Amino acid sequence: MQMSQRVFSGVQPTGNLHLGNYLGAIKRFAEMQSGYDCIYCVVDMHAITVWQDPAELRRSIREVAAAFLAAGVDGEKNIVFNQSQVPQHAELAWVLNCVARLGWLNRMTQFKEKAGKDRENASVGLYAYPNLMAADILVYRATHVPVGEDQKQHLELARDIAQKFNNDFAASIAANGLAEKFFPQPEPLIAGPATRVMSLRDGAKKMSKSDPSDASRINLTDSADQIAAKIRKAKTDPLPLPDAVEELKARPEADNLVGIYAALSDADPAAVLGEFGGAQFSQFKQALVDLAVAKLAPINAEMQRLLADPAHVERVLGDGAARAEAIASETMNHVKDIVGFIRR
Repeated sequence: MQMSQRVFSGVQPTGNLHLGNYLGAIKRFAEMQSGYDCIYCVVDMHAITVWQDPAELRRSIREVAAAFLAAGVDGEKNIVFNQSQVPQHAELAWVLNCVARLGWLNRMTQFKEKAGKDRENASVGLYAYPNLMAADILVYRATHVPVGEDQKQHLELARDIAQKFNNDFAASIAANGLAEKFFPQPEPLIAGPATRVMSLRDGAKKMSKSDPSDASRINLTDSADQIAAKIRKAKTDPLPLPDAVEELKARPEADNLVGIYAALSDADPAAVLGEFGGAQFSQFKQALVDLAVAKLAPINAEMQRLLADPAHVERVLGDGAARAEAIASETMNHVKDIVGFIRR
């Protein structure tokens, strides 16, 4: 099987997409298209690890796909699809369930955070979904995965599973005439500025669609007026902006707003402070409003246009799923031969 520099990444269709999703993932998806063979997935199977309203889930799948396209992802040049349309994700996940060790999953901090104190009542899917995430990546034998800080542990797990599979089935891999390292070790692509976009109301908390305060986040569906109001009301401290990046460490809200400006303008925080250091927040916030509206308003408008034609969005997803399945089925056929299954 020909190996290429292939990127895989996905976004869950759960609730409104916000600025953190855009800067941490979707903006980068468009930027990576020229350098990699890209596969971008709406991970709807991950979404149902907690209960979802079926009608709302369908709407959210279309919204995430529309956001990909509106942000500049080319659905013809690259693959855009939703996970549940490609059955090999679930099929490989079961094989990897039998390769991964219980102790590895017990160390996953995100399960502990999401399950909270009532872990006995959490779904098996929520517990095992890092194995499905590994299958998402490995079924395409992806070489690179863009990740934020909160996903690095899951990518490490995918690497461990890939290595154990290669070791456990080394003789069978060789007997089938395949490369010794059948599954590659996917490498992380760590983002630049604003990899963790924080709440506009609390610089110590990550921006989240689950935050009860809508003022804590900028949604990709927000109007220009809503974006402006949220930025102007964003929590800050009484001091002017510092001149040096090191001084931001003790000022989380200032650090967050500077990081957002840097990411939207494709600059680094030092350059932003070079322009605004010593300025009052009222001046800086107005500049951030102008920048955010200029960058996000066209995406919002294109999303609305696409969502007004759901059949078109579903055609893009269906076409992407057919192309994704062509790759995934080849991988899965090899896996069945390696493991010892008899296939049709």
